[in-house]
Amino acid sequence: MVIIFLAGLILLFLPQIWAKRIMAKNSYERNDIPGSGKQFAQHLITNLKLSDCKILEDQRSIGDHYDPESKSVVLSKRNFHSRSLTAIVVAGHEVGHAYQDHIGFKPLKLRTSLVTWAAKAEKIASIILLASPAIVFLTKMPLVGGIVFLSAFGIMTLPVLIHLLTLPTELDASFKRALPILSAGYLNNKDLKVAKKILLACSLTYLAA
Repeated sequence: MVIIFLAGLILLFLPQIWAKRIMAKNSYERNDIPGSGKQFAQHLITNLKLSDCKILEDQRSIGDHYDPESKSVVLSKRNFHSRSLTAIVVAGHEVGHAYQDHIGFKPLKLRTSLVTWAAKAEKIASIILLASPAIVFLTKMPLVGGIVFLSAFGIMTLPVLIHLLTLPTELDASFKRALPILSAGYLNNKDLKVAKKILLACSLTYLAA
């Protein structure tokens, strides 16, 4: 039982720890990189003719993401201004999502609707979890409280399953959209090897969160 619990913790936290480590490791400024994450994203948007897409700096501490509703590539403050390998690769990944949206990539539309639903499910589950002690107190029936608690916990696992189902969309943005662009003369072979790790970290961001 203890082994299963520890294995669960590792599976839960390992993607997040690994993704953060890879991105942080390559977030230092590089004099040989000619532009910031914002500038590179704008360059790609222009080249891909994504005329309805804009670039924004994250003001709500959500992190790097693409917002299909406002057609916006949103970069964290660090990646928005930085001339680092992480900033460039993350910008490429998010523009990859913008291109998916531009061509009507159906899995992206599915992911958008599922992620919205998952956020609502998490809120409902949080309310139920907070209410479970009160339910036990009012009903004087611990079994009822236990059932309510387990139900809420079950709801909270659904977003994880949803992000697993939408992982192919993230991988597509990284390795079918961003990587070919980065390989087309933007990065040398050494940086490309690191970029692949960063792209994988980008793909795991939703799941890690």
